[in-house]
Amino acid sequence: MTKAAIRARLRALYEGAGETGDRFRYLLLAFDLLTVTWLVASSFFERGAQHGWIDLAIGIVFLADLLARLLISRRPLRDLFSFWGVADILVIISLLFPIWGEGLAFLRVLRLYRVFHSPETLDQLREDIPGFRRNEQTVRAALNLVIFIFAMTALVYQTQSGVNDKIGNYADALYFTVATLTTTGFGDVTLVGTSGKLLSVAVMIFGISLFLRLIQVMLRPSKAYFPCPTCGLRRHDHDAVHCKACGTVLNIPDEGLD
Repeated sequence: MTKAAIRARLRALYEGAGETGDRFRYLLLAFDLLTVTWLVASSFFERGAQHGWIDLAIGIVFLADLLARLLISRRPLRDLFSFWGVADILVIISLLFPIWGEGLAFLRVLRLYRVFHSPETLDQLREDIPGFRRNEQTVRAALNLVIFIFAMTALVYQTQSGVNDKIGNYADALYFTVATLTTTGFGDVTLVGTSGKLLSVAVMIFGISLFLRLIQVMLRPSKAYFPCPTCGLRRHDHDAVHCKACGTVLNIPDEGLD
């Protein structure tokens, strides 16, 4: 098979609108969810040789995925050195060469954010799940909230595990993270060391800003999703009659009041 044929095949899998592409992207999403599940579950058991082999297998899959995406990219160097590209590289290195345990492997949660927000995945979810299409803003805000909480939890666990006897697994880290983000602050679990104090400050700052904003958007979405048939503007007020960009009459579906 020639390089052009391989590139065309990969493009059909990653970007194609057919059934094969849909299944492949769902498979990638499921794999990312499984790796995150494994990341959490493995924190409850003593790390052994099998953990290293599983991480190695995950790292190889991530490496193959990165190479495939670079092969079909129109600007591979820009993608490689983008935020997502660097995050992928750090994850792969820490999985294939675990100098610091799992090291930066917790950044794999960022893959979920990228996958959930890719245009292909969003279009696929809108087509396959009517409920997602009607409540897209709320669902995306909820997913962003979950991913954000998990990212902060993973960072707390990775930096405190082994040096803080109160952070023994992801449940402990999640408890601290949620208590801090919600400004509850029971104080029974605290982070140790200068880096722990600085991380606590960062978590509190995010709790006041991004965390509360995500909660607000999730509970009270401000815009309705409905592509304008003329200009393509996708966000409108729920009671909008005309598109504010081009003036086209809109027929935004409304289930009415209960």
